[in-house]
Amino acid sequence: MRPLPLSLAALALLVPPIDLRAEDDALDLRPQTSLISIFPADEQTPIFLDADRMSGHRNVEIQADGECELRKRGRVINADSLIYNQAEDEVHAQGNVRIEQNGNVTTGPELKMKLETQQGYMREPVYTLQQPVAHGAGAHLEFLGKNRQRLTRGTYTTCAEGNNDWFLRVGELELDRTTQTGTAYHASIFFKGVPFLYTPWMDFPLDDRRKSGFLSPSFGSSVKSGAEFALPYYWNIAPEQDATLTPRILWRRGLQLSGEYRYLNPMYSGQTRAEVLPNDSLAGQGRHALSLLHMQNFGAGWAGSLNLQKVSDDNYFRDLTTTLASTSQVNLPRQGVLSYNGHGLSFMGRVLSYQTLQDPLAPVVKPYSLAPQLLVNGLWRNFPAVDLGLTGEWADFRHSTRPNGKRLTFYPNVTMPLQQSFAYVTPKLGMHMTRYTLGENNVAGLPDATRTLPIFSVDSGLFFERDMQLRDREFIQTLEPRLYYLYVPYRDQSRLPIFDTGLADFNYAQMFSENQFVGGDRINDANQVTAALTTRLLDPESGQERIRGTIGQRYYFKPQQVTLDGSAGRTDQSSDILAAFSGRLTPFWNVDAGVQYNTGQQQFQKTGVGVRYQPAVGKVLNLGYRFTRDMLYPIEQLDFSAQWPLGGRWQGVGRWNYSLQDSKILEGLAGLEYNGGCWAARVVMHRLAIATAQTNNSILFQLELFGMGKIGSNPLNILKRNISGYAPTLQSSTPATTYDPF
Repeated sequence: MRPLPLSLAALALLVPPIDLRAEDDALDLRPQTSLISIFPADEQTPIFLDADRMSGHRNVEIQADGECELRKRGRVINADSLIYNQAEDEVHAQGNVRIEQNGNVTTGPELKMKLETQQGYMREPVYTLQQPVAHGAGAHLEFLGKNRQRLTRGTYTTCAEGNNDWFLRVGELELDRTTQTGTAYHASIFFKGVPFLYTPWMDFPLDDRRKSGFLSPSFGSSVKSGAEFALPYYWNIAPEQDATLTPRILWRRGLQLSGEYRYLNPMYSGQTRAEVLPNDSLAGQGRHALSLLHMQNFGAGWAGSLNLQKVSDDNYFRDLTTTLASTSQVNLPRQGVLSYNGHGLSFMGRVLSYQTLQDPLAPVVKPYSLAPQLLVNGLWRNFPAVDLGLTGEWADFRHSTRPNGKRLTFYPNVTMPLQQSFAYVTPKLGMHMTRYTLGENNVAGLPDATRTLPIFSVDSGLFFERDMQLRDREFIQTLEPRLYYLYVPYRDQSRLPIFDTGLADFNYAQMFSENQFVGGDRINDANQVTAALTTRLLDPESGQERIRGTIGQRYYFKPQQVTLDGSAGRTDQSSDILAAFSGRLTPFWNVDAGVQYNTGQQQFQKTGVGVRYQPAVGKVLNLGYRFTRDMLYPIEQLDFSAQWPLGGRWQGVGRWNYSLQDSKILEGLAGLEYNGGCWAARVVMHRLAIATAQTNNSILFQLELFGMGKIGSNPLNILKRNISGYAPTLQSSTPATTYDPF
């Protein structure tokens, strides 16, 4: 058999290492490959040196030539030739120098370094990093000590080798891996060869820790305010505190200043935000917004919170924000809460008032203020064979134009749960007592009054299950019938005030509730039973629910007598039928649907259907339809949203939420995304109905440099809110560490 040739590395393993501590002063090794171990002065960790030829003197220096390799503590240095000074623990390498440590590789024509202190330099370095995945080059690299380097006239990019779509060019860059901080001087960001951002100085974290500094600037345009530009500054005050200060230029309005302060502690946390526009050129006035949220844990079950919000005028959100969550706000709370929870008892005391923002074309009535409201709830199980419950409230209702008054409610109840693995029966009996004391603005002359009502109910259900096969897959199918009986005698409540009560939305949960009204001013009379049937398909291995279907209806044994406005009550013998279906029909298709059908009028009162098709991350189609038959506020809307590849690196995103009832777009969005591999660009056009007869159109553009940050207006929150299942564009090899602060 022909012998196989030995490689240099394999041959080195066959040559016993030479320990320079035991050799003569003179050294002259000239086999094809030599491998020696060296112990620097005052050190027990050896250095392994491998080369074609080596010569030198013990404890002085060793010169190696030809495919040299020096290894020490995970660091490997390769070169055409090198000199190792043993007394100084210093290596001087020349010719195709390559140094590798922790997966990071740097090459250059010359390296000089003290191995233990890691001090020295490399000329014309070219480097590749693993954490984050990046590369670059420079004129000079100085090693300043362990985990510290300084790069002169260098570049940095997360693009693949040979691709410089974007890069950072610096006059000087210092990296400190001990503090995980980078500092750059005279830095410019180039995109497609064009410089578009310069700063004389910037620092940034090398991992995901927070660091003070300027964040990426944002810019955009809207019909309401014109062109916009903002440059946030992030202040890392302490590990548990930070703040963001943002000047924002609105071309048509002026300069807006905003600040946000956040804090987090095991016993308390909170967030404060303030916005000031000293002189709005369009509105002709100064404008501001304030928000404070604080949560406090006092210990021993006690907690507290503050929620204070205020804006300068009714149109603040409609003029100065572009999110539906903000523009749809009507009542801004000002609330303080003190609560307790323990030993089966919970207590809450609060004071609450509102700032009500009015739309001139759709005015609303300001809610009552609570000054204060005290709530108590208790539940004691197995006492001994029953569960004892208690609900109580005392509230002082205040309003400038409506009747003021105090309401005291006390509702003790007892429940006897009877349960088996296949069935349950839960009878409940309670006594609901209410006392009213009225004060100012009682123009209707309502008297002080007391209301006492017994409430009796029985909730019951059965559980059946069977094995079934569907599309060659095994499932467990359940069948769960449920009956709920409720009896509440009639009491005349027409002379009681209405402080906080309205008619509850008729849905599946409300079908099994004791009261069809929300709030404590009205309690319905009832002699009725609710019947419902639910079936589910379960995965027998994981227990995960795949499909659920429910249908239910309420049956009345007497006409309704208690109403909110004194009008005639319900006379039907049954309620509308409620039916719902939800599930994952296939790995890619999900459906949620619900209907409310009036059997007397033989028409649908409510319909809601949502369908999602998502075959992969970044590919999603959503289709929804919503219909509500209502005399005052009818609704009929279509909602379509999508994120889908268009070919190559392009993706399209969009949403179309259209009111068929009003023949107008409630919210529309269209945009494009391009993934350049190490960068992504997004442009989004957004249209939002912000009031009855007002819309706001805006354009948002963002350039994201993977591993560096985002520049421009951030459309990601709008995309995530508008497109269910949206996934941001990512780098094909996403860096483990990215940062935003500059």
